[in-house]
Amino acid sequence: MARPTTKDLAKAAGVSLATVDRVLNRRSGVRKVTVERVTRAIADIGFVRDISAANLARGKEYRMVFLLPDHDDEFIDLIRDSIDEANNALHSERTSAAVIRVPANDPHRIAARLDELSADGVDGVAIMAPESPQVRDAISRLDNRGIAVVAFVSNQPNADNALFVGVNNEAAGRTVGQLMARFTGAKAGVVLVLTETIQSRDSQERRLGFDAIMSKYADRLTVRPTMETYGDPQRTARIIHTALQGREPVVGIYLMHHDIGETMRAIEADGGADKMVVIGHELTPDTRARLIDGTLDAVITQDVGHLVRSSIRILRAKAEQVGTIASQERIRIEITLRENMPE
Repeated sequence: MARPTTKDLAKAAGVSLATVDRVLNRRSGVRKVTVERVTRAIADIGFVRDISAANLARGKEYRMVFLLPDHDDEFIDLIRDSIDEANNALHSERTSAAVIRVPANDPHRIAARLDELSADGVDGVAIMAPESPQVRDAISRLDNRGIAVVAFVSNQPNADNALFVGVNNEAAGRTVGQLMARFTGAKAGVVLVLTETIQSRDSQERRLGFDAIMSKYADRLTVRPTMETYGDPQRTARIIHTALQGREPVVGIYLMHHDIGETMRAIEADGGADKMVVIGHELTPDTRARLIDGTLDAVITQDVGHLVRSSIRILRAKAEQVGTIASQERIRIEITLRENMPE
C-alpha cells in the first residue's frame, strides 16, 4: 500500500490542505481543537511526513560547515579537495559545505568559533578537533541552537548528540600492532610511538589498541611511552635523535598522527628508516612516495571522500530528523602496502 499523503490526512481530519500545512509546520492561526483533530488523524492513518520533499518544495538549502585545524598538511589538503568535490556533486541537492579553520591545540578558540555559528546560517557542523571540556560544552550549545553536529576523524565521545564519522581507531591501533609484530620477525628491541598530541582522541584509542596486541603477541618488543611532537620540527628532530641513540636497538616506529613528513625526515636524518619497521596513517602524496621507496612499510588509511560525503549525509539527515543507512556510513579501515597501493 502507498503511504498516506497530506491529501489523505486532510480528508481524514476533515480540514483543508492549507490547515494541514499550518499544523505540520506549527504555524499560528489554527485552533487547538483543529490541531488535536489533525494529530489524531496522523495516528489513525499512520501518516509519516516526508521532510525532504517538504523542504525541497519550500526551496530549503542546507548549509554545512567543516571545522578543520588551521595548520596545512597533505591530509587536510585531501579533506578540502574532497569537500570541493562534494560541493560540485551536491549543488543540485541544494546542499553546500564551507570550511572554517581554527588552531588545533587551542580549545578555547575552537569553542569561541563554534559559539559564533548561528542556526540562521548553518544547519550542521563536522568538527575535527581534539577532545576537551571546552569543545564538549560548545557542541552542547550547538545542539541547543538546533545545529546538527558530527565528530569528524577524531571522536568526541563525551559530547551529547555528536555522532562520529571515522574509523574505529582502537581497531586501527590493533591492526598496526599485528603488522608490527609480524613485520619485525623474531627481532627483539624497542618500538617507538609518536604523535602530534596525545590529547587527540584518535591517538589515545590507537595507542590503546596497539598496546593490547603488542603485549599479547610481541612481548619480545619493548614499547616506549608516546612521544609528542606538537607539530614542531625542531622538537621532532630532537626527540627522534635522542630516542635512536639509546642502548637498545630500535626495531620499529609507529607514527599515530597523519602529518608525518617532519617525523620521517628526522628519522632519515639519523639513518634509521632502512633499519626498522615504520608504520603510519593516511595515504597522502608523501606517504605514497615513502611506501614506494621503502622508508615506510605500511599505511593504515580511510577513504577521505567517503568521510566527507558521509558527514554531509548524516548532518543533513539530522537536520531533517530522518534516519540514515548504517552500512553506508561505516568507514572501513584499509591497509595499504607498496604492492596494493591504489592509482
